Amino acid sequence: MADFTGQTILVTGASGGIGGATVRRLVADGAGVIASGREIDVLDKLADETGATPLAFDLTSEDEIRDALAGLALDGVVNCGGFGGEIATPQDTDIDIFDKVISINARGTLLVTKYVAPAMIAAGKGSIVNVSSQASLVALPGHISYGSSKAAVDNITRVSALELGPHGIRVNSVNPTVVMTEMSAFYWGRPEIEGPFLEAMPLGRWATEDEIAGPIAFLLSDDASMISGVSLPIDGGYTCR
Repeated sequence: MADFTGQTILVTGASGGIGGATVRRLVADGAGVIASGREIDVLDKLADETGATPLAFDLTSEDEIRDALAGLALDGVVNCGGFGGEIATPQDTDIDIFDKVISINARGTLLVTKYVAPAMIAAGKGSIVNVSSQASLVALPGHISYGSSKAAVDNITRVSALELGPHGIRVNSVNPTVVMTEMSAFYWGRPEIEGPFLEAMPLGRWATEDEIAGPIAFLLSDDASMISGVSLPIDGGYTCR
């Protein structure tokens, strides 16, 4: 396990499954964690459980992000906040939902990066991990909005790694497969979807939240000190086909 003693790490989307698991992992590894999200009641419960500091802000609001992050000295950031949107083809998509998915997943990731970068630049160090998706690496039916937003996240990762690297700041993405949460089950739990998908995956099973949190912690840590600009699939081999 990594040692984050003395480090402060921000996790957005902490009221969700992967975000919450990441908060727990980082706290267990010694970090002081700031847990961010919109559901303050969930954040308060997570704070009571882990000792993390709750910080609520809306990823669609630049003003809220700027104000919330002002004055924070962060060693690491996990951009985990996200919105799944809809299951739709390009011709059927609701463009308002598309805009919302892009706003939260891509624009929100960029805005958090924008406002944490100055303090990291001043410190000459830092690590950012963006939670992307396998949907950015391969085409998945019905995922025009979500996949597009996560492809944008991967590009934000690469350009940020290029621009911030000279300041000692690393930026990487993780690209998970499906974690079978209640939110995921409405689509991925359908027999006609689940069966063929898992048959095409070499490991043949869904990921757990902890299996995403572990690689995130690795990429934040000094063990990954020479890794930057990477999009790391955590997908049981699905995208290697």
